[in-house]
Amino acid sequence: MQRAGIIIPLSTVFVIAVFALSNHLTHGASDGMTHEQFGTVSFPTSCSPQAQPLIEKGVAQLHSFQYQQSEATFTEATKADSQCAIAYWGRAMSLYHQLWDFPGPDTLAKGRDYIAQAQKLIEKSPREADYIAAAAAFYQESSKLSHTDRIEAYSRSIEKLHRDFPDDGEGAAFYALSLVSLADHKDEVVNRKKAIAILDPLFDQHPDNPGDAHYLIHATDTPELAPQGLAAARHYAQIAPDSSHALHMPSHIFVRLGLWQESIDSNIAAAAAAAKATQAHEADAGYQLHALDFLNYSYLQSGQEGRARQVIADLKSVPGAASDELAEHESWFTSRDALELHRWKDAASLPIPNLEISRLDATYLVRTIGCARTGDAKAGSAELKKLNEALSAQHHEMTTMGYASSSSRSTEQDEGQAWVEFAEGKKDAALKRLRAAADRQDASGVDSLTMPAREMLGDMLLELKRPSEALDAYRTALKESPNRFDALWGAAQAAQLAGDATAAKGYYAKLVEVSGSAADRPELQEARGYLASK
Repeated sequence: MQRAGIIIPLSTVFVIAVFALSNHLTHGASDGMTHEQFGTVSFPTSCSPQAQPLIEKGVAQLHSFQYQQSEATFTEATKADSQCAIAYWGRAMSLYHQLWDFPGPDTLAKGRDYIAQAQKLIEKSPREADYIAAAAAFYQESSKLSHTDRIEAYSRSIEKLHRDFPDDGEGAAFYALSLVSLADHKDEVVNRKKAIAILDPLFDQHPDNPGDAHYLIHATDTPELAPQGLAAARHYAQIAPDSSHALHMPSHIFVRLGLWQESIDSNIAAAAAAAKATQAHEADAGYQLHALDFLNYSYLQSGQEGRARQVIADLKSVPGAASDELAEHESWFTSRDALELHRWKDAASLPIPNLEISRLDATYLVRTIGCARTGDAKAGSAELKKLNEALSAQHHEMTTMGYASSSSRSTEQDEGQAWVEFAEGKKDAALKRLRAAADRQDASGVDSLTMPAREMLGDMLLELKRPSEALDAYRTALKESPNRFDALWGAAQAAQLAGDATAAKGYYAKLVEVSGSAADRPELQEARGYLASK
């Protein structure tokens, strides 16, 4: 179900963002406002009038995952009011990056210290005490607690706050976020839908609250649920234009729905804001690198090969990025380009960066497929072994750090193995393996920046001159990953070969429609030629 709302073009949003960046108006705590560029929150506390605006600004920054800025703001609040317990809660919560990574032992200890300081202070309301208790549940000192145990303990405790204070919109939003975080570990569909049920009415009631819009986007970031997040996605950048993450986050929904130009606009703005924040020592390079990841992918899907490659060249100018971060992202983007553009010789000879093997899975997967698709099954088999080593090392690292990590065979391994079997002439075995991988991926959900296994299956069926079956595979892939360039191109080719001129015309027309004004992929010339002949 798509929410009703006014649709504002991203170009307008960007203008609004630039305007807001130049206006740093601070409103008093009495009207529930923080700095305008971070959005509107209502977070009354027992802290001094001097600290209160800082608390609300810190909460707004926390809602937009501007963690470094949030911690600095809450620290400033403790200086303004040394008895402000909730400010220490804010410093602790700024260390818990719920949907990004899990705090290590030293960070857990630091957060525990902040909570201990908050608990020592007497002057706090029952509601503030509930917030502090929820953070204490997460940061409790116990080496026996797994990551999931801590996330569940926090979610149960923040749920209690939500029950005790049902009119506290910020508490409701934080509880919904805990459910989205928990969904990554258990009962994904159930927890996402519970979060949406909380956030939908909050977003309707408080359209300028950054947490409600942001968390609704995260809750709906799946192929099935993405339409429910579109209204929030198209509004969030206007709520908090001073947050690079707020400028980027809408593109999670735009990518899910194949809205490539909106994703491009979103991430151009986000990358610029992130660079500015990093140069001001208010963020790290990860914000900009993440935006460039989505930008590279979106350029590829809109047929803009030259601009996708330019994103790779632009990596070297990202401020504050470590050399291994840059090498890893260059490896990812270069591998993606070769795979998406079907440049199999380039794929087979991808450079192997000087990184730990656990970070080379994308490179070895694409090298495996590239070798197999150029007919070198032996080389493909050798690359597949390296892929298996990379994934095994990755699994070991994840489990060592306390993350849940399955040791079962991955989709990537089956994709690589299937193409090697195809190159070896084992066509039936290859199809069976790739079809099974696609079925599993369809059930678990396709990652938003990945070539779906179902689309690869269509490619394989097309290679076997089975266009009707290939068309079915592409159609299914396009349901979960709308408007992907290669899936539209493959579907058009398959329909043409199967003699379905109507379907072929429709897919070629859609391919031309979703491609950007600077699209330069050669397939478009053929698509336009076909349409002109009909």
